[in-house]
Amino acid sequence: MSAVCQVLGTKPGFGNSVSHSHRRTKRRWNPNIQKKRYWVPSLGRHVTLRVSTKGIKTIDRRGIDVVVAEILARGEKV
Repeated sequence: MSAVCQVLGTKPGFGNSVSHSHRRTKRRWNPNIQKKRYWVPSLGRHVTLRVSTKGIKTIDRRGIDVVVAEILARGEKV
């Protein structure tokens, strides 16, 4: 599974690890993706989303109905 948030679209960041001797090797910073199950009253069922922790805070702030409506408007399956 890819490390992409369904709410915010957050993807891994890429860069270099720099050692003490200043050698550089490629690395990536993955977002903190969690699998979370929500009850969506407008759909009348539970929905499981792969969201980052910042995405969970966004759902708490804006409401699950609004967020799921935006996901469905983008054409994603929930």
